[in-house]
Amino acid sequence: QVQLVESGGGLVQAGGSLRLSCAASTSIFTINAMGWYRQAPGKQRELVADITSGGNTNYADSVKGRFTISRDNAKNTVYLQMNSLKPEDTAVYYCNARGTYSDYAPGVYWGQGTQVTVSS
Repeated sequence: QVQLVESGGGLVQAGGSLRLSCAASTSIFTINAMGWYRQAPGKQRELVADITSGGNTNYADSVKGRFTISRDNAKNTVYLQMNSLKPEDTAVYYCNARGTYSDYAPGVYWGQGTQVTVSS
């Protein structure tokens, strides 16, 4: 019952900034955490950042100090502010939401992905 709509990807020069947004549709699914993952060609999908409903955050070492994740719980939206972008940040970025259904079964939803390309 959850749909994740991503926006904000695009092309940017090294050193530039982008902000990704991911809006989750309303549903009976209880979202406990939302985050961003990325996957570059030929590489494994990796966690970029996530945030719990209580505001606790985690970041990959490669993006600490450059990226900031935040959320608006009222809007069920998560943001990823990306500054000082590097060519190695080029990847498809996927939004995800994790939580539980009414019977407490765990669940996860994924967005379709948005391309971020950083040129040198």
